[in-house]
Amino acid sequence: MKQVRVGLIGSGFVADIHAHAFQRFVRDAEVVAVASPTPGKAEQFAGERGIQHSFEDYKELLAMDEIDMVTLALPNDLHCKATLDAAKAGKHVVCEKPLCRTLEEADSMIQACKENDVLLMYAEELLFAPKYARAKALVDEGALGDAFLVKQWEEHDGPHEPWFWDVNRSGGGVLLDMGCHSIEFARCVFGKPQVKSVFAAMDTYVHTDKTAGEDHSLCIVEYEGGRVGLAENSWAKPGGVDDRCEIYGSKGNTRADLLRGNALITYSDVGYGYAVEKAETTKGWTFTMFEEVWNYGFPQEMQHFVNCVLGTEEPIETGEDGREVLKIILAAYQSAGEGRKIEWPYKPLPYDKPIDLWKR
Repeated sequence: MKQVRVGLIGSGFVADIHAHAFQRFVRDAEVVAVASPTPGKAEQFAGERGIQHSFEDYKELLAMDEIDMVTLALPNDLHCKATLDAAKAGKHVVCEKPLCRTLEEADSMIQACKENDVLLMYAEELLFAPKYARAKALVDEGALGDAFLVKQWEEHDGPHEPWFWDVNRSGGGVLLDMGCHSIEFARCVFGKPQVKSVFAAMDTYVHTDKTAGEDHSLCIVEYEGGRVGLAENSWAKPGGVDDRCEIYGSKGNTRADLLRGNALITYSDVGYGYAVEKAETTKGWTFTMFEEVWNYGFPQEMQHFVNCVLGTEEPIETGEDGREVLKIILAAYQSAGEGRKIEWPYKPLPYDKPIDLWKR
């Protein structure tokens, strides 16, 4: 195989980022089809981006012999079924975060991909974001000594698509939506050690009219070896995306601002077209981004996944990683619900969706 032919399943904000990454940056890949159940949406999406094929039913996309790999940019409640269908069709799968809503779904996704000899790759772009990748490299080369604390924030004033607000579709609020980024970044910096305990606090502070899910969360994950990850995530912070990390070690520390540290600092009386994701106005002082998708790490992530399909690299994020992140998040919801630290080994109480462990 000299080129990976990609099908996009989904046509919203993240699918657009995937298309942009593949078409502008990724070598040895071509987007050949897109599927979306909304009438006319896939056709419009394909027409605007020069994609040859479009479908309302993603199973028609999966039936194409030309497709080698699919990316899933779908509501969380559809991740499992789409993965099972893609695996059965012999397509490699890139699944956006969170992997799914239950550990049982995760197990079935992992098993189906193994049985059909296809890769299940977990899309965690923060690990590929240039600044964050450099921060991890400093840890790997010993520049900071023994890393013992990783803090990561991802905060803004709410999700892009309406389904995120519906906990029956999403499975939870901001912890499930963005806490997975913060949790997995710290876990990877530490080398993916065994979890010792999880403690979390969360509530719905601003968006009580829109969702039963939490719009601000704090999660502390203790790992073996005296290491701690602190994740703070918000849907209640206006002003555009605020995404930062700090790493503390025995011989140094580092910090990175993913977007604002790269931005032009602009003042405008009248405003302008676009500043940065989630910025509600461009009047006054703003942070004007450039190459935003590159700074997020999406092109680097998709290049890695393409290389994995071509057999030149091994996936650094798999279905098993997505399952471990989900398990930590389940413990965080239970911790917030019970007001106590959840120790490992951990088996969740019975639940239908992650937020049930908080709001019992």
